[in-house]
Amino acid sequence: MNDPGSIFGYNRRAWDSQVERGNRWTVPVDPDAIAGARTGDWSIVLTPTKPVPADWFPPLAGTDVLCLASGGGQQGPILSAAGARVTVYDASPKQLARDREVADREGLAIECVEGDMADLSAFADGSFDLIVHPCSNTFAPDVRTVWREAFRVLRPGGTLLAGFTNPVAFLFDEAALDRGELRVAYSIPYSDLTSLTDEERRRFADRDEPLCFGHTLDDQIGGQLAAGFLLAGFYEDVDPGSPLARVIPAYVATRAIRPRGEVTPGP
Repeated sequence: MNDPGSIFGYNRRAWDSQVERGNRWTVPVDPDAIAGARTGDWSIVLTPTKPVPADWFPPLAGTDVLCLASGGGQQGPILSAAGARVTVYDASPKQLARDREVADREGLAIECVEGDMADLSAFADGSFDLIVHPCSNTFAPDVRTVWREAFRVLRPGGTLLAGFTNPVAFLFDEAALDRGELRVAYSIPYSDLTSLTDEERRRFADRDEPLCFGHTLDDQIGGQLAAGFLLAGFYEDVDPGSPLARVIPAYVATRAIRPRGEVTPGP
């Protein structure tokens, strides 16, 4: 389970299971949302609740958009209906099936590609104008590779919109949180593979939940800068259903730009 290939395969199966269970991030948008997007009335989220500011987006008509680890029939169909040329890239076949479902229902042209968010070798350098990457790198063991690959497939001047989890969310014992108690049990960086006991890992496996990784802010934000991006926007968000919502925003969204001209990415 410690090698990246095994993690990818495990999480692929786990997200297929989440589709069957009706996880909220696997429920496709309805026809009204698509109709609104076609008339310019639309929004999407990168984090649990807060819509992405409209001025974070370039004009979408004819824009090549990569929805990165963004299957589920939500962001991709909205952006397609708003005029973008959309490719949805996701590990889970059943998540991608949600996007195809909406595309077929609404007559949208969406390309769906299965793969690992840390390996975008299916795409040539400079293939996209915009990448939309909602909270999903929690399921990647190495987030810096994700940022480097995103930088590579963006055109100069292109935009990366990313949501991710504040690592503080991984500090606390889950059972205590459910009781409303904030009991620090883990350190950051966090990994389901190394931070949990064998008994705790078995409990996660029994629920068919994907393996999670709590990346440092140095890797989440510093990693974008090291890849060559310039940060141009930032906000925080809460999950109202989480006990942490009463003490801290546990989610972050960033807008990053690939500069025009030559850039030498960092390590």
